[in-house]
Formats: sequence, structure tokens, C-alpha cells
Amino acid sequence: MTVELYSSQPIPEQRAQPPTEQPQAPTERRNPRTVDIDRQSSLELLRTLHAEDALVPDEVAAALPQLAVAVDLAVTALGEGGRVHYFGAGTSGRLALLDAVELGPTYALPGGVFVPHQAGGPSDLLHSAEGAEDDADAGVAAAADSVQGRDVALGLSASGRTPYVRGALGAAHRAGAATVLLTSNPAARPDATVDVLVAVDTGPEAVAGSTRMKAGTAQKLMLTAFSTAVMVRTGRTYSNLMVDMVAGNAKLRARTVTILAEATGLDAARCAEVLAAAGGELKTALVSVLGEVGVVEARRALAGGDGHVRRALDALR
Repeated sequence: MTVELYSSQPIPEQRAQPPTEQPQAPTERRNPRTVDIDRQSSLELLRTLHAEDALVPDEVAAALPQLAVAVDLAVTALGEGGRVHYFGAGTSGRLALLDAVELGPTYALPGGVFVPHQAGGPSDLLHSAEGAEDDADAGVAAAADSVQGRDVALGLSASGRTPYVRGALGAAHRAGAATVLLTSNPAARPDATVDVLVAVDTGPEAVAGSTRMKAGTAQKLMLTAFSTAVMVRTGRTYSNLMVDMVAGNAKLRARTVTILAEATGLDAARCAEVLAAAGGELKTALVSVLGEVGVVEARRALAGGDGHVRRALDALR
């Protein structure tokens, strides 16, 4: 899909939605620390915003035990041939798309393993369709068309009650998939369709209701931590080195040589030779050098270890 960043097409008019009587989410409340931001200088304002952002990491840390459960569910799902689906609206969905797309070049993850779903469809990535988040039926349809029983469905909703997201999680649950809800509302009440609730108490935003700020930062931290942990747990790194990346340009091909040198202690020239003998396969070259075996045996060991370098090396010892 080609995305045109600057478009002359008008933003579609959104239909007004009827008001609801739902209790105010924490992110929608006024922040007593920022009531005078419109009186501040640029530097003072930036310092105020930064102080609010600085509160987010500690709140994310408090939710890591629940996020770890989600990681384990995803690792199991991928090991059984399942997929991970992200469901979000607005900022949440765009962050999810960014996270899913970047896993391909970084970890050589095949397309369609991490699947982002955006309320309002692809057009909402450029033109905000605020009313789309209220369409629970669209969420149901998106999940019913794609989620299977061995998958994991992860919904992102700052308030914890976005109809599109909750509809999708409900349909995923009925399909037999594991379901996870990431929210910035510690008072969110999960129903039987949510297996894991990951609630981060980011509190009121600097600008009331602007959840692209602290709530968005928390979602970005959780998403990248979640997906990175899943990639590490499924053997797509060796130590803290990317050994499954797609070397699609000269810079990345040079990077594979550097990674092999860092992991083995060999000089760059020798690493280039080993990589060439391994057909450019970094994992194969790595196991061949560290396991002191030929390329064929290195590939066999990796296959027996489900692609994990450490498992392959343990089998060779």
C-alpha cells in the first residue's frame, strides 16, 4: 500500500455522535499541574510537558507483570503457528501499526504475523475519522474476519472502553483467541472477553483528553517492550544482537559483518568470508563459528533448536 503523506483530498466530514453518560476517564480530567500552561513561555511550557512525560515510565513499570503474561501468550501463539493482532483507534491504532510494520526489517518477521487493525480502516492513518472508534460492529467484523483460535488479540484503548476495540476483543474471545487490553484507565472493568488487563495509571493529560500525550507514550513503551520481548523469546536475537534482520541494503549487509565480529571476536575480513560461505545467513554463520562446525551442520542445529542460536549451540556441545 502506498501512503501519500500530503494529500489535497478534503478530510471527510464526521457525523456527530450522541453524548454518553459514561464516567469520565482519568485521561479526560483536568490536570491541576498544567492549568497555567497558556501563560508560560515556550521553555517553561516544554519543561511542564516533560515533567508530565517523566511520570510515565514508572507507571509502565508497575504494569510489567501483567504485560509479561501477554508476552507469554504471544510466544505460545507464535510457536503454534498463530498470529498477534493489534486493534486500536486513532493514536492507539497508528502506534500499533508502526510497531507491527517495523518488526519485519528488524527481525525478518514474515508479513501477517503481527497484524494491525485500525478503526476506520487505512484512510484513518492520514485523515482522522474520530467517529470510527464508536463502531463496535466494525471491531467485531474486523476480528471475525481474521482472528483464529490460536491467535492473540491485543486491544489498545486509553479509556479502556473504546467500542471498536471492545467489539474486536469480544469477537476474538468468541473465536477462542487469547485477549489482552492495554489501557491508561486503572478503573477499567474488563468483562469475560478480556483475559489479561494491562492498566497503566498515566493520570490526567497535560491537555485534558489529549491521549496522544502521556497515554500514547505509555502505549508506545508497552508495545515496543511487548513485541521486542516476543522477538527475543522466539529466538530472533543472540544475546542483545539482532541476528534475524533483513540485510536489504549495503548498510545492513555491513552491519551483519559487524554483528558477527562482535559475537565471535573474529576480524571483519574473516567474518565476511564466513557469511559468504553461509549464503549471507547470519545465524548460520554465527553457529558455524561458535559451534566450530560446518555450514550444513550449523543449519541442522538451528532447525532442531527452532531457530534459537543458543539452543543450537547447546545441542552441539
